[in-house]
This record gives sequence, structure tokens and C-alpha cells, in this order.
Amino acid sequence: MIDKNKIPAHIAVIMDGNGRWAARRGEARFLGHKKGVDAVKRIVDEASNIGVQYLTLYTFSAENWKRPEAEIKALMSILITALNSEIERLKSNNIRILAIGNIESLPYDVQKTLRQAIKSTSRNTGLSLVLALSYGGRQDIICAVQKMNLDIRKKKISLLDISGELLRNYLSTANIPDPELLIRTGGEYRISNFLLWELAYTEFYFTRTLWPDFDKEEFREAIIEYQSREKRFGKTSEQVKENNY
Repeated sequence: MIDKNKIPAHIAVIMDGNGRWAARRGEARFLGHKKGVDAVKRIVDEASNIGVQYLTLYTFSAENWKRPEAEIKALMSILITALNSEIERLKSNNIRILAIGNIESLPYDVQKTLRQAIKSTSRNTGLSLVLALSYGGRQDIICAVQKMNLDIRKKKISLLDISGELLRNYLSTANIPDPELLIRTGGEYRISNFLLWELAYTEFYFTRTLWPDFDKEEFREAIIEYQSREKRFGKTSEQVKENNY
């Protein structure tokens, strides 16, 4: 059973396996991505129901622009359709949409739909659904350093002010807590340039289940696995236990 007192505040998900799911069925890749939207709905609902505060989905990476143009167009079309069809349900479930990444690099119609969804859910106070779009962890850190350099030139900050905490404030996730749990589906064991700074002390859960088949039961299993682990942050187990008393 899930311990309701130990729900991770922020869960990040690398949704991998849509293309392979379709290939195993002799279907086109875009059908796998469409099926993946059903998994998104399931997991968003479950995360909201059990009290997760932030759910970040690696929706489209900066490297995904290298994919065939037809697949990129299909992905963008699926994103627009999903946002338009789900917006009212998200609003009624008190779910807020946020986005991180190079949003300006997305097609105009995607940007417009995304910004409308963000605006129309901005007053919701439940789960924050964070869509990582055209996102890359290395790119985000580079962008943060560039912004810091600009503020140094403007004398808003000095070199002596630079710290990990300050850098954190320049990332696109500045107002979002670091993930406590990362889930990756599809059987791969890497983080693929996702939230590189933010995952420093995150617990990882890897599964061979392809994303379209990932369900509420395995989502709960991942949380139960997370709750069984001890986070030490460089301390010994004895120190952690002493601090908890």
C-alpha cells in the first residue's frame, strides 16, 4: 500500500517506447504516439488523485528535432489535439499546465495552443502538469549561464554571488521543486539529457514496460518502491535516523 504521508511531491517521467509499441504491432509510429496519450491521461489522473504536486513529462526533447519531419509533424498535431480535447477535464480536475524548454522553437500553432492551455488553467491549485517541450538539460544550463552573464554585465549580480542556489534560479525549473522520483519506461537505463541539474538526488525507477502499456498499477508500484528507499544526501544511515527522531 502507498504511504499517503510519503507521496513524492514531484515525479518526472521519461515516456519511452511509443514507436516500439507500434512497431511490434505492425503499425505506424505515430499510432504509438497517439496510444501514448491514453497513458498520459491515466497517469495524470492517478498522480492528481494520490496527491502528487508536480508531474513533469518529457514530451519532446531538443534532440527529437532530428527525427523524420513527418513524425515531428505528427507529434505536434497529437499535442495540439490532446491539449484542446483535455483542457476542460484538466480544469474540472483542478490541474494546472506549465511548460519548460525552448517553447519559441515550436510551431506557431503549438505555441498558441500551449499558451492558451497554460492561461486557462493558471488559477488551478491542484496538480501542476509540467510539459517539457523542445527541452534539453544541457541547453537549459547553458541558457541559465548566459542569463547570469547578462545580469553580471548589467551589474545586477557579481561573480561573487554565483552559487548553486543562484544558478538554480536561472533554470527554466526555477519555480518547481526538484523531482524526488524519476520514472523511465521502455527498458532504457539513461536519462537522455533530461533535468540534469535537478536530478542530482532523485530516486530512479526503470521499467521495461513500453509507455502505452504503463498503467496506474505500475505507477503506484514505482511510488511504493520509492517509499522503500532511504535518501541520505551524503550522510550515513545512522545520521538520517537520528535526524528523523
